[in-house]
Amino acid sequence: MIDTRTAPYAALILRITLGVLFLAHAGLKFFVFTPAGAAQFFGSLGLPPALAYLTILAETVGGVALILGVFTRWVSLALIPVLLGAIVFVHGPAGFFFNNPNGGWEYLAFWIAALVTQALLGSGAYALQGGSVGTGHALSTRSA
Repeated sequence: MIDTRTAPYAALILRITLGVLFLAHAGLKFFVFTPAGAAQFFGSLGLPPALAYLTILAETVGGVALILGVFTRWVSLALIPVLLGAIVFVHGPAGFFFNNPNGGWEYLAFWIAALVTQALLGSGAYALQGGSVGTGHALSTRSA
């Protein structure tokens, strides 16, 4: 049985963790690989280089939206294609286990499961939109 008193806080922890992970990966592409380097890498995979810029944007905006709790359900679902693309074009050929050379896709699959879980749970506690603050006081009447 799910404890309805603590479930909003579990959703909060998951939401912030996912948001931070997306910001970390956007930061890696922006500050370490550089946007131009990421675009070159995407091009080497046969993808349009401009898709790298869209990926960085999606990871940044999505990460911030998750942390703040804005449109959490929709943002969670919208970020799944980014991870599916990483599985198909980057990590899939390396096999399942992430410790394989070039990293397998197990971590990304878990990340997708976490996003689906977040979409099902909703924003949780302390969300700016469509969630609740503290012990359930709604900030918005719209669901995210």
